[in-house]
Amino acid sequence: MLNQVRKSSVLPEEKAGQWVKSGMTIAIGEPAPMGLLRWIIRNKITDLTVIGSGLALDYLIAGGCVRKVITYYAGSPDIAVMPAFRSEAENGTLEVWECEEGILTSGLEAAGKGLPFMPWRGGVGTSLPDINADLKVIRDPIGGEVLIAVPAINIDITLLHASISDSYGNVQHCRGTGWLDMFLYRAADRVIVQVEKIVSNEEIRSKPWETTISNADAIVLSPYGAHPFYSRGYYVQDQEH
Repeated sequence: MLNQVRKSSVLPEEKAGQWVKSGMTIAIGEPAPMGLLRWIIRNKITDLTVIGSGLALDYLIAGGCVRKVITYYAGSPDIAVMPAFRSEAENGTLEVWECEEGILTSGLEAAGKGLPFMPWRGGVGTSLPDINADLKVIRDPIGGEVLIAVPAINIDITLLHASISDSYGNVQHCRGTGWLDMFLYRAADRVIVQVEKIVSNEEIRSKPWETTISNADAIVLSPYGAHPFYSRGYYVQDQEH
């Protein structure tokens, strides 16, 4: 019988952050792992392609880290369009890969399944294929329906924030994940998860139905690491920040 010894996935923020290199494609989950994003800005990582939305995305753009964005919405409930995104997109220094939510998840699903593309009905008859040359209008070879072929959106590293994990990278999100997190996790070569608390493997195994991610590549202990955003089961969003 093989005696396999599991290794800890816990890394300090500095060491995990060093996995992110200039020119990579990264994805930001929800709530955003702001501790890791601040590390990226402080260390002047640049030329990134970023899949994300809202303030977290704008934070990286304002920090000079982003060359291209893949986003369905670069705003928030309080600000229709984020200021750094608007400024950089309007002056042409930021490349924008136009999509909507279904197109984004289709591309991520294709990447997660190792497929070159995923067909999608949404966007047929709109200007999206004209604006985004990567989207191809095709005809279903079986039923003849007109569809859009969405290319796989492959991610080098996905950055997530969650409630708890054990030291082996078995992650649990309190009250469920952000709606996009699992797509981002499956489409990535590596995933770094910052968590509020690291618990024993026994505690994780006592509630296996709550485990959302298994064997994350790196776990970073980061209490209050999603601030000014919320962390389910720990704190609410800081509206005054």
